[in-house]
Amino acid sequence: MAGHTDNEITIAAPMELVWNMTNDIENWPRLFSEYASVEVLDRDEDRVTFRLTMHPDADGKVWSWVSERVADPVTRTVRAQRVETGPFQYMNIVWEYAETAEGVVMRWTQDFAMKPDAPVDDAWMTDNINRNSRTQMALIRDRIEQAASERRTASVLAD
Repeated sequence: MAGHTDNEITIAAPMELVWNMTNDIENWPRLFSEYASVEVLDRDEDRVTFRLTMHPDADGKVWSWVSERVADPVTRTVRAQRVETGPFQYMNIVWEYAETAEGVVMRWTQDFAMKPDAPVDDAWMTDNINRNSRTQMALIRDRIEQAASERRTASVLAD
């Protein structure tokens, strides 16, 4: 059995701001609450390979892995996969962005499978990813909407 998650949120901000902030990997520790650090290992145009390190979990364990992302600014999609899979057999993520009257819908689809000797199974990880994605998406939405509000205020004050 494999795991699959599909989560989305609407962000009331311009597409360019949403795209730029969510694809600025070096700033992910300030955008996501779960990441302690990001180290870019290689960058080639719209492809980036990087190491993510999380804050310690409840048991004090620090999780870290290497991922690769390929952003397509024309289609407003990003495809990512873990290069160092850790407890996963594989982990593939697609980020999609769509403009609507309410703002930008940001959607994350994740397909994965846990290794047989992983400490958790696919069902547990599916629930965990769904719960965490909703938390992180709400935080990202709030931070981007705050940045959009600050830009509007600065623009009005400059006029």
